[in-house]
Amino acid sequence: SGKLWSDSSSLQTKHDDRHQAMFLAGPMTNKQVKGLDGKPYEGAVLDTFDCSYPIPPDSRQYFEYLQSRRMTHFKVPLSWAQLLPTGLSSEPQQAVVTCYQTLLKELLEVGLQPLLVLHGSTLPDTLRSRYGGWENQELVELFQQYAEFVFGEFGELADSWVTLSSLDELRDAELQNILDSHTSVYRRYHQKVIYLPYPATLTHLSLFQKYTDFLSIKIQYDCTTGQNLAEELQNVLVCGNGLRLCVSALQTSSCSVTYCKTWSNFATMTSSERDAFLNESFPVGFQWATSSESFKVEGGWLEDGKGQTIWDQFGHDGLAFANQTADLACDSYHKVDYDVYLLRGVNVNTYQFSISWARIFPSGHWGSQSEKGALYYDKLINALIESGIHPVVTLYHWDLPQALQDYGGWTNASIVEAFKDYSDFCFSRFGDRVKTWNTFSSPWVVSHAGYGTGEHAPGIKDYVVASYQVTHNMIKSHAEAWHVYNDKYRKTQGGKVGIALNSDWAEPMNPSRPEDIAAADRYLQFMLGWFAHPIFVDGDYPATLKTQIEQKRNKCPLSEPARLPVFTPEESRRIHGTADFLGLNHYTSRLVNNSEGGCTPGPQGVGDFQAHVDPSWSSTASDWIYSAPWGLRRLLNFISTEYLNVTKVPIHITGNGMPTEYSGDTINDSLRIEYMKSYINEALKAIHFDGVNVQRFTVQSLMDGFEGPQGYSERFGLHHVNFDLPDRPRTPKQSAYFYSEVIEKNGFASKTQFYYVPEFKNIVTESNKVSSMPPSKVPSQASSVWRKFSSQTNFQRKLYHYGTFPEGFSWGVSSSAYQIEGGWNADGKGPSIWDTFTHKPGSIPANANGDVACDSYHRLEEDFYMLRALKVKSYKFSLSWSRIFPDGRRTSLNQKGVEYYNRLIDDLMAYNITPMVTLYHWDLPQALQNLGGWDNADMINIFNDFCDFCFATFGDRVKFWMTFNQPQTIAWSGYGLGQIPPNVKNPGTAPYKVAHNLIKAHAKAYHTYDDKYRKLQGGLVSIALNSDWIEPKDVNVPREVVAADRALQFQLGWFAHPIFKNGDYPDAMKWQVGNKSELQGLSETRLPSFTEEEKSFIKGTADMFCINHYTTKIAQHATLRLTPQSYEYDLDVSVAEEGDSPTTAISNQRAVAWGLRRLLNWIKEEYGEPEIYITENGVATDIKTTVDDIDRVFYYKTYVDEALKAHNLDGVKVKGYIATSLMDSFEWLNGYKVGFGLHHVDFTNPNRPRTPKRSAHYYYQVMKDNGFPLPNDEKILYGQFPRAFNWSSASSAYQIEGSWRAHGKGLSIWDLFAHTPLRVGNSDSGDIGCDSYNKIDEDVEVLKQLKVTHYRLSVSWPRVLPDGTNNQINEAGLNYYHRLLDALEAANIQPQLTLYHWDLPLALEKVGGWLNETIVQRFRDYADVLFNRFGNRVKFWITLNEPYIVANLGYGYGTFAPGIVGKQYIAAHNLIKAHAEVWHLYNDKYRATQSGLISITINSDWTEPRNPYKQEDYDAAIRYMQFFIGWFAHPIFNGDYPDLMKTIIRKRSLAAGLPESRLPEFTPEEIKRIKGTHDYFGLNHYTSVLSFPIDMGNQQDYEGDRGTGATHDRTWIESGSFWLKITPFGFRKLLKFIKDEYGNPPVYVTENGISERGAVDLNDIHRTHYYENYINQALKAQVLDGVDLRGYTAWSLMDNFEWAAGYSERFGLFFVNRSNPTLPRIAKKSASRYASIIACNGFPDPALGPHECLNPEPEENTHTTVPILPLNMVDFLGLEISPNDAEVALYVIFVFLLVSVLGSIFVVHRLLKTRGRFKAAAGESVKLERT
Repeated sequence: SGKLWSDSSSLQTKHDDRHQAMFLAGPMTNKQVKGLDGKPYEGAVLDTFDCSYPIPPDSRQYFEYLQSRRMTHFKVPLSWAQLLPTGLSSEPQQAVVTCYQTLLKELLEVGLQPLLVLHGSTLPDTLRSRYGGWENQELVELFQQYAEFVFGEFGELADSWVTLSSLDELRDAELQNILDSHTSVYRRYHQKVIYLPYPATLTHLSLFQKYTDFLSIKIQYDCTTGQNLAEELQNVLVCGNGLRLCVSALQTSSCSVTYCKTWSNFATMTSSERDAFLNESFPVGFQWATSSESFKVEGGWLEDGKGQTIWDQFGHDGLAFANQTADLACDSYHKVDYDVYLLRGVNVNTYQFSISWARIFPSGHWGSQSEKGALYYDKLINALIESGIHPVVTLYHWDLPQALQDYGGWTNASIVEAFKDYSDFCFSRFGDRVKTWNTFSSPWVVSHAGYGTGEHAPGIKDYVVASYQVTHNMIKSHAEAWHVYNDKYRKTQGGKVGIALNSDWAEPMNPSRPEDIAAADRYLQFMLGWFAHPIFVDGDYPATLKTQIEQKRNKCPLSEPARLPVFTPEESRRIHGTADFLGLNHYTSRLVNNSEGGCTPGPQGVGDFQAHVDPSWSSTASDWIYSAPWGLRRLLNFISTEYLNVTKVPIHITGNGMPTEYSGDTINDSLRIEYMKSYINEALKAIHFDGVNVQRFTVQSLMDGFEGPQGYSERFGLHHVNFDLPDRPRTPKQSAYFYSEVIEKNGFASKTQFYYVPEFKNIVTESNKVSSMPPSKVPSQASSVWRKFSSQTNFQRKLYHYGTFPEGFSWGVSSSAYQIEGGWNADGKGPSIWDTFTHKPGSIPANANGDVACDSYHRLEEDFYMLRALKVKSYKFSLSWSRIFPDGRRTSLNQKGVEYYNRLIDDLMAYNITPMVTLYHWDLPQALQNLGGWDNADMINIFNDFCDFCFATFGDRVKFWMTFNQPQTIAWSGYGLGQIPPNVKNPGTAPYKVAHNLIKAHAKAYHTYDDKYRKLQGGLVSIALNSDWIEPKDVNVPREVVAADRALQFQLGWFAHPIFKNGDYPDAMKWQVGNKSELQGLSETRLPSFTEEEKSFIKGTADMFCINHYTTKIAQHATLRLTPQSYEYDLDVSVAEEGDSPTTAISNQRAVAWGLRRLLNWIKEEYGEPEIYITENGVATDIKTTVDDIDRVFYYKTYVDEALKAHNLDGVKVKGYIATSLMDSFEWLNGYKVGFGLHHVDFTNPNRPRTPKRSAHYYYQVMKDNGFPLPNDEKILYGQFPRAFNWSSASSAYQIEGSWRAHGKGLSIWDLFAHTPLRVGNSDSGDIGCDSYNKIDEDVEVLKQLKVTHYRLSVSWPRVLPDGTNNQINEAGLNYYHRLLDALEAANIQPQLTLYHWDLPLALEKVGGWLNETIVQRFRDYADVLFNRFGNRVKFWITLNEPYIVANLGYGYGTFAPGIVGKQYIAAHNLIKAHAEVWHLYNDKYRATQSGLISITINSDWTEPRNPYKQEDYDAAIRYMQFFIGWFAHPIFNGDYPDLMKTIIRKRSLAAGLPESRLPEFTPEEIKRIKGTHDYFGLNHYTSVLSFPIDMGNQQDYEGDRGTGATHDRTWIESGSFWLKITPFGFRKLLKFIKDEYGNPPVYVTENGISERGAVDLNDIHRTHYYENYINQALKAQVLDGVDLRGYTAWSLMDNFEWAAGYSERFGLFFVNRSNPTLPRIAKKSASRYASIIACNGFPDPALGPHECLNPEPEENTHTTVPILPLNMVDFLGLEISPNDAEVALYVIFVFLLVSVLGSIFVVHRLLKTRGRFKAAAGESVKLERT
């Protein structure tokens, strides 16, 4: 029953006649008591207290409180069943009788009269089973006996009685017997009492009236009706016909009664009862979430067109802590993968984030939509869904576009429509995937702090008008967004839209003061009700709020304290009910007291209350958050009653958390754990005890972020973000691991340890042992691998293979016990040989050891976090023998160690991760080493006993076993070199003996599993062997091939040959060791021998082939010494590093990816195509490399691809890949100096925090993709260029003409430069070049072969004007160009003429060259001559070729002519002005008559950020582009140098003490004259780079200004030029960049090509590949991106003088044979391919059938058009075959020409046979056409 609250005083005043009304409280319920065991009573929590448990000790305090509230009576329902368990009054339960008597006395002592209720309407079970229900007349007599018993026991303690209650549950005969029972009892007692509920059973009053002394009634009163409660009670009195009334229950809806009821329900709890912990689970399907907010984490404040927000402005105005800004924040804009990784690790199923309005609509309005901003959220949402995480999107979390704030922001009513449009866009764009939406999060904070106090952005201080207007507009905006979704999207998308409101809980400061209770209620109404009441109750503000404001306005006529806007009736109707859930952000509570606020604006002043905190509450880093977890439960109850009684929607806790300090122990956040634990538990109580419908709990927040005015000084994150590092690494705090455990258990119920066997596919119940094979030959049959691969060109070797592994491929990571576990002596673990070794000083660098290592023994959850985040399918780890058997024997079994591995294995199974268990990974129990270790044959049985135990204990769950890890390392490094424990140095015999025992131990363990466990467990057993790949120094020397094969047999075959072949060592090994032993004078070989029985026992003891691989070595035969005896010398092989590959942090362990493919092929050939698991592969980085481990990314990118090639192209049965390792760990002899981990571990921190590296995210993506699916960039686009597309090839004067002093030509700067020692490679020069001055016909002839429509050439300035001026015109020079133009015209080839291609007249350089401003006029004069002489024939002019090279290499670095250093900015300035003057000359003087085009050719790389997850690398890429292409393009197309360039150079110049910027400035007139001097964009492009920032200090030059380094991806294929890598994707991106940056001008690609160096190969497949892919990217740019591409030019027509490289680099489509004095031009294979592309004007789709361009056109000359071929085939003697096959065939034909006729028959026969192999090798061919 209810209790009468604060209104009772006024009611009692009105009805003070005690004969008319009593005021009743009670009864007590079981939730107010504890069980006899002291724990909260958990059964029937709302049942009436029935004396089955002790009276609570604080009940008296409760009764006194009720008496102070003017209660007169307390209802005590008696329990018939407890008092008389048998139903007989002669058999009472005396303890219960005593309990009730005690209770009644306590009531009387405090002044409360008991009102005893004899019974309800439901019979006790004992009577019901005997008599049935009240329809049985016998019960009348039984009830009378019970009543007499009660009157006898309690009559002296009570004067008011209710016989029976809840009569509205009864009907007909039941009711009649009730009446008879009551009447009978009434007649026997002088007091006449009856309880009737009002109004449901008031109609029965006439039946009872003469037998009643008073009427006990329930009243349901609705405050919202506006009726007066006192008047309603008066009406009841009238209806009661003068009966005395007992108001036993006053039920209300809304009004302040809700607060009072909620508060009083908990007010009597003791603190121990209040804080009692509930160890239960949340409901099934409960949503566990964490959150972030856009402006706090995203950064990228101006990236991709994002508009400025009010928080950007706030930070830039210096209003945040320490002038911090959100410009970069956590850099989440670039780190989607990083953030989703954290979410997978924490194990949440829901992620709540907000969208930045200004990132979607930069101006705030629909018309400004940013597609890139939307794509960011697409990427985030898709990544969440792929990881099984539900996205919850908040549309507005405080970051208003500044453009809207400029018009008043939320105070402007027009924002409602803007928000509606924004919401509409978000629903339409993301609603197919997002099913839960918050319109606003904590809008009260916006109103209060943003527009009231001004503490938050936008910093408006107006709590009188603005704050209330803002709320008004936000509520209307919310409603409109809800209606948009409801009307347009709900039916198709099926989502939910709500609002996330923030609220404290308000507790009265003095519970005995009614005014404080009322003040606490006002506090809630001013905070929560302000928004919740209109939306969830009635479409209007709470009556309390409205009344309070109105009263204040009346009291303060001279200073308006608040102006509350009014909703129209239509608005109220539209607002009411616009939520599918109520989101609650709750962090803390307040103690509230009533106070006189006067006329002060703001909630406390207007609301007449003050808020306080209890000093006993735990504080946090925030001055407003104090931990009072019990407030959450009370608030949830209040919300459920106040707002959700009518609108039955669930509650989502959308934010709860606390901040810690930004310094100190940032990882071990125990205070946050305690906070989370208690708050989450209070939510659980609200669900379990109170029936509140809470469906989600959200921890605020995922990671530390920008906390508004507090900047980064307060940290809310589950993950620590290091804001001092540009990588913004995220490291899990201890709270992240705690939360993940709560989620795993779905609450706090005890986690039952369980061992179970999941469903395994392909259970192996029969032995899977490999078949016996004959011994290997010498060299082995696998030596064919060298014949197959060693002749590959670098291009063939490096060509990336796109494809995927088969479904079910096993991806995993690895670790080993000693490296990670720590706990070296914990819980009874025995010492291992590594413990002994590392405890000896000087053994390991810095005396490091594995005593703690990663502390995985105590941090399993932290390891699981990483495994969950990676989503690996398998985890390879080892068992510590001495942790299970401390002394190595079963008798020393350590159960704690077993429990540890059971927990590990069990949780792996729970996360669907396959455990791959290594039984021995080097950490032998020291006790066994004391017996001799592996040198003792007894170890075979001892190890078998250990394995037997492990199979029996763990084998029900472990299905993948490896007996030993790298036994070769154990034998050689442990017992030969003595480098690792047990440090035995006996290289001649011990390694062989130890290996012998290891092999037999392995075999015995295998047979134990096979015989005892396989049938039941169905697992696999093998051994993990290690091997480098060994490449012969010269594959063409048979002895070197034999040496390489022998080296593999000694390393890998030593163990693999006995196990996988015939049970014995390889013959190569037996032969070598045997002969060496004999030469050493020994009577028998040092290599032990197996008996026939042992061979039979050993062979085939493996179910799969497990291989650990890291690097490749180069082998050369060597005769090594006989003494001392050594396994190493037995090989007769010297081994060296592969010198062309990248080094790693470990010496002699270079990253040689291609070796893995060859090793896998060797294993396939040598061991009969076994199933192979790569069980270790990884790379070490040094201690300085923490999270940005690009070398490891490249390592995996290349090595995994080689494994993929082996599987897809070579048919190797690769079944799994294990990356080494999960995290940095103790790396054996290197200690902690290097790390192999995908996660960085800080070994200086006792918490051993684990931080994901970039490689972790990369490896996750590889696993998710199951390899490397063909990216869109690599897919060919079939189609054609426009009909008038220009196809061209190019050259330049100095590079090809020669005749450097012929016919009056003057000297150029390159003549001088090339004749200066050490300036040009090989002392080459352009004196002769290609002799094109004398070979016009030959040059035009090769152009005709190409089918080009145009030819780009340059004029030699000193050939035309020898001294550079028009004072002397060399007609002979002009005549050469006339003749060339004549020949081109005759061939129908249009000239594209470059005025200046770097060969400045030396005479001009002597007066300063491009540093002298007079050159502008000189260049104009020179151009005037050419326009005048050639303009009627030339219609395409290029003023300057690559001015960047002229300025930067010629006048900056000095590596090109004229060799000047540090003057590039001046040279560039004059180059730009010279170009502009020449353009104006042509435009003004010649265009009208000549109708040509004129522009400039600008060269540029494309650049990508080296780390795509890093803002500073993006910034570096932007600088790279602006300092490269922008340096020249920006002035010409936009009028001046890029702002970025001007700002940086000026800032650095002034900082160095210079008076002005080193970058010259254009005058306004110059800007105007330069801007627009283009008819097209001429582009030279070759390659792309990866950019990253570098700090050059105060270095005052171009490199220092740019501050950008450049590198390359290791997978990019090299060329003959160190700077040029094949990167087709960048070509398209650069063309799109030009379109976007410079207004989509017509673009002519004026150079594009690739070089080679070294031996001449006319089958230049790399160039064919280059042109096909680059031109196809150009087609994509034109077709897909809308780039106005008009022409393409291949560089170069023929091999020529390549500037400082001389003739060593060759770009030509035609080879120029310089060893022949006639310099013949010989077509390379690429020439025919380029000609076919030109003939087809692109790439016709083969699916449409043969294109007409494939038919060669007849010509007068002997040249024919080469038909187009599929992209991975070439034409060879009429056959379409692969380039590799064509190469083979060429060699065959060469042999054919040298043999006799009879021999030729044999060769032909041989050719026909090999053709069958051509198809099998097609996968190795050049993959040019990818589908």
